[in-house]
Amino acid sequence: MASSKVFYSDLRASHRQNLMDKLTMLMDHTGIRDIVKPRSLVALKLHFGEKGNVAFIRPVFIRHIVDKIKELGGVPFLTDANTLYAGSRSDSVTHINTAIANGFAYSTVNAPIIIADGLRGASISSVAINQETIKVAHLAKEIVESDILISIAHFKGHELSGFGGTIKNLGMGCASRRGKLDQHSGLSPKIKRKKCIGCGECINHCSQHAISLMEDNKAMIDPKKCIGCGECILICPNGLIDIDWGVDMEIFQKKMAEYCVAVLRNKQDKALFINFLSNISPACDCYGHNDAAIVHDIGILASRDPVAIDQASVDLVNQMSAAEGSCIKKAVNPGDDKFRDIYPKIDWNVQLRHAERIGLGSKDYEIVPIQAG
Repeated sequence: MASSKVFYSDLRASHRQNLMDKLTMLMDHTGIRDIVKPRSLVALKLHFGEKGNVAFIRPVFIRHIVDKIKELGGVPFLTDANTLYAGSRSDSVTHINTAIANGFAYSTVNAPIIIADGLRGASISSVAINQETIKVAHLAKEIVESDILISIAHFKGHELSGFGGTIKNLGMGCASRRGKLDQHSGLSPKIKRKKCIGCGECINHCSQHAISLMEDNKAMIDPKKCIGCGECILICPNGLIDIDWGVDMEIFQKKMAEYCVAVLRNKQDKALFINFLSNISPACDCYGHNDAAIVHDIGILASRDPVAIDQASVDLVNQMSAAEGSCIKKAVNPGDDKFRDIYPKIDWNVQLRHAERIGLGSKDYEIVPIQAG
């Protein structure tokens, strides 16, 4: 497979050219004018940040991308899918409230927020892909139905995949709750039966009648009936239903890459990918906190190839010296693998190798620095 172009901007700025000017140049070089057509519905897939986390992309950058899309005649909306776990983004109401609290109000970003998988994650489009681990992917419906998809990812570490970039932003981030559960374990949720009080709320809300009260007045899930929608996780008033996290990390990464294939299935030549390599925290923005950045800010990347942009991003991070005072213990020098230092048991190469093998893109890339206009 031929090398893919990854356009790069550092974070230097002056009175002649600010970062917004550079962001415009990145989008132009990547071909946004060829992607966005008049009246096209453009999904801007990003992460609004969990309540208490401040590592997410600044809303002012999102506003600039929105304005560019509107200039080209597109109709942009900000989107993400609800989380599998019970947090401040687990249903559309709390998700939108969290996004607004974190600065993504309409008055700031000039576009509406549409949570892509409905009120409680049940708005699903199932896409057959027949890959190694995933045969049918269960995606957030509004992302599937959008005309154009622009991934705007905050590049950082991740406790299950080593790092999170474009592939995770799409593969995991565009999945419905059922799709997220499918990737995380493929198993039914589990009930902490010792603490269950037998209130019956989960039973009343289970569409498949997969939950029942046993003789000990404790709830039990029948895995043969459970479809893995995950709604019971949210419904339990005592927070006693959770995910079975016992998933093989290599399989998890393969599933994530395969879900990315499903997301892009109807977006041929209609997708663009942007990675922000700033405030590169060691863990996912899904936590209600963020630790100090592991390296200094690097810049912004844009590409039409989701594999190339993630490979370039991880390489740029590893070429840096570790930031003083970060959680990096041994991989302090340029060339050391920062992500294996944080998560020594996770081989992050798996997601990139598998993504390339299934035709998602190329690990071979050419960095193209944008030049001042």
